[in-house]
Amino acid sequence: MPLPVLVLSIAVGAVSLVPLGFVVAMTIATGWDTAIALIFRPRVLELLGNTIWLVVISVPLCLVIGVGGAWLVERTTLFGHRIWAVLLAAPLAIPAFVNSYAWVSVVPSMSGLGSGVFLATLSYYPLVYIPAAATLARLDPALEQSAASLGLGPWRVFFRVVLPQLRIAVAGGALLVGLHLLSEYGAFAMIRFDTFTTAIMEQYRSTFNGAAGNMLASVLVLLCLVMLAVESRARGNARYAKLGSGAQAAPTRLGLGGFQLPSQLALAAVAVLAFGVPVWIIGRWLIAGGAKIWANDAFTALSAALGQSLWLGFLGALATIVAAFPLTWLAVRFPGWLSKTLELANYVTSSMPGIVLALAFVTVALHAIPDLYQTTPLLVAAYVLLFLPRALVSLRAGLSQAPKELEEAARALGRRPIVAFVRVTLRLAAPAAAGGAALVFLAVVNELTATLLLAPTGTSTLATEFWNLSNGIDYAGAAPYALLMILLSAPMTYLLFQQSKKAAGQ
Repeated sequence: MPLPVLVLSIAVGAVSLVPLGFVVAMTIATGWDTAIALIFRPRVLELLGNTIWLVVISVPLCLVIGVGGAWLVERTTLFGHRIWAVLLAAPLAIPAFVNSYAWVSVVPSMSGLGSGVFLATLSYYPLVYIPAAATLARLDPALEQSAASLGLGPWRVFFRVVLPQLRIAVAGGALLVGLHLLSEYGAFAMIRFDTFTTAIMEQYRSTFNGAAGNMLASVLVLLCLVMLAVESRARGNARYAKLGSGAQAAPTRLGLGGFQLPSQLALAAVAVLAFGVPVWIIGRWLIAGGAKIWANDAFTALSAALGQSLWLGFLGALATIVAAFPLTWLAVRFPGWLSKTLELANYVTSSMPGIVLALAFVTVALHAIPDLYQTTPLLVAAYVLLFLPRALVSLRAGLSQAPKELEEAARALGRRPIVAFVRVTLRLAAPAAAGGAALVFLAVVNELTATLLLAPTGTSTLATEFWNLSNGIDYAGAAPYALLMILLSAPMTYLLFQQSKKAAGQ
């Protein structure tokens, strides 16, 4: 095990524990009696009820739409199923706070739990749909055909044979939806629906990281950890791989018959509400704003925000890939308890809401390194911890396809270790690294909460500038920023969709 790789991996793992350590330290520093008084009060119980109801209602709705849409597209004679496959994934290109902005423009009175569930479901169901569709596409239909030959009807085959094989995809998608619900700020703040994240932001702005905000953060982190445990339990240890040789049979699509029209109408309603309405509203505001929103000062601000978003996205993507490389190298080449522990630390940290991570960095910077507060390096470090798993997953796949024997052969032919690594391993892993960097870049461009708290004074990104304008009821002025975020997100969403299909063998 190369010592530099080990040291770098441990350093990244140690930094990733800063947010969790911050929550624990603040809880201890607050004192038991004060912590109990701040946690067990009516306001916290109200926030807890809002957050739990939001998750309990929204996640099942996302599962129904995601799994149902995937089944219709991949397993039935749905007319135009290839078009529907793309349309159902398209809402992922629209950030949740942009979706909220669009719907508030249509229904200004939107507020409360019902509106929160509505917006969350439309924004996050693709997180279930995409993995469910990819899993359905690569499932061998032989099991379904065997079950049908034994007399099981289509519905019993689906629930007893197909759905259990979607368990991992469904559990993972549900976890992603739940974590997004816990961390989302802009979408719920815009409709005046209070969650822990919106309340923490209010506390931070009013008391600058006071004890009440820290205790809210501790409860939020606890909810994240509970959600991770529930997902792990739901995923289970069952294996769904098929052993043996032979080609996979082509799936037999179930005829919809009289359900063709209702299915088309249901999918059309989802696509229109989740994608059509936001795009239409943005277009309407662009027209209403006219040339004024593209005038000199406005265009200068838009160009500056775009440039800074691209720059921060590039820095965040590069730093995240660099930080992920030693961890992935350790996990692939030297698997064991240490590599698993370091990976787990990063996954736990990335599951925390951006506002908790930002508060941790603010506190640590002010107390330990004041000169680091509100600087670009601190903001980029936050991006690294938030989005590291996106790079880890991609890099793991790339390094797994670069056998160490090839590098050893290059060294046997006289190449120095570093040359062999660069010319063999790094070359083979480059496409996977580029894919992971692209996903991190997209996440950074659309990130709002951590950027609002950590960005240097004078820094404006597309997300923060959009938020400032829309929060000031300048919806026409915010429209160009929303449009650019969607245009930047759309290619990556399509790439993610195509990669899922490629993984399914299509």
